[in-house]
Amino acid sequence: MTVKAMTSKEVTRKVFDKEALFILDVRNEADFQDWKIEGENFGYLNTPYFELLDGVEEILGSIPTDREVLVVCAKEGSSIMVAEMLSEQGVAVSYLKGGMKAWSEHLEPVKIGDLRDGGEIYQFVRIGKGCLSYMVVSNGEAAIIDSTRMTATYLDFAKEIGATITHVFDTHLHADHISGGRIIAETTGATYWLPPKDATELTFEYSPLEGGNTVTIGNTAIDIHALYSPGHTIGSTSFVVDSSYLLSGDILFIDSIGRPDLAGMAEDWVADLRESLYTRYRELSEELIVLPAHFMIIEELNEDGSVAKKLGTLFAENHGLNIEDENEFRKLVTENLPPQPNAYQEIRQTNMGKITPNEEEQREMEIGPNRCAVR
Repeated sequence: MTVKAMTSKEVTRKVFDKEALFILDVRNEADFQDWKIEGENFGYLNTPYFELLDGVEEILGSIPTDREVLVVCAKEGSSIMVAEMLSEQGVAVSYLKGGMKAWSEHLEPVKIGDLRDGGEIYQFVRIGKGCLSYMVVSNGEAAIIDSTRMTATYLDFAKEIGATITHVFDTHLHADHISGGRIIAETTGATYWLPPKDATELTFEYSPLEGGNTVTIGNTAIDIHALYSPGHTIGSTSFVVDSSYLLSGDILFIDSIGRPDLAGMAEDWVADLRESLYTRYRELSEELIVLPAHFMIIEELNEDGSVAKKLGTLFAENHGLNIEDENEFRKLVTENLPPQPNAYQEIRQTNMGKITPNEEEQREMEIGPNRCAVR
């Protein structure tokens, strides 16, 4: 019996629209506990597929009949098998096309707003991984910031809106995901910008992104100002775009702040992190819209699926920006850290150009939740 496939894009819309969905996740319990599809109105049952090989009768009482049911596994094969068994029992059920691997890679573009010269800024929400990347568009030109390795999404989107990619930026050397910046730059002939303090071990050429850089996108200028804000990495750089948006990289998130330990420098960089957040950012306009490179929890999404909030609101509401005692702050960012991202050292080496894993190896390196923030 053939059952319907539900795509990651369709599931993403259910997350954005806060629709009800019941997920039967047939991966191992440890994998489910570590990382799962999250939605505010989602229900869950985790039963490993090998427990269902002889039939699904034992779980039928736990499957609701008043909402959609989606079966999820790592790659889709096991979920198709279980979904077919449920369908034979009269359950209206779908399976996640491509499984959690596809979920990890899906990017959903969301328009953030218009720029003053008629340009636009888009956020690409990597819903399964918590990564956020950006495209700034003006007068037929585009800049991409903190791209993922799913480069075709950006190239296709730029083509769709009639824009030529002329600049690519990474706010820092990423440790949680593989950047697509270098490939996009090589494909399009765009200039690839990186903070030089993060690029000392790079094996390829780049343009140094430093304080005072101003890059023009389109004939009518959109200035992207580099604001040096070390802490997450020694080169972490924030961008103020069009005097309206603060692209904060992995320094500041909506509900948390960046962790300083992914290059093994937590103790050394605490002071830098605090100065970036408590001094440099305090000098900026509180009307700036903060656009981070990650989100941590599904509740950070706005009604349209975007992740954005005014800087002044974060000063008032984000706990990480309101710790007066320096020792307490140090304790928070050195002792209250989640597990480090999977394969983060190999990811760093890939982003330096030191190793060149194939596509499947890259996919495996990135599998798992986002872990770039202090809890």
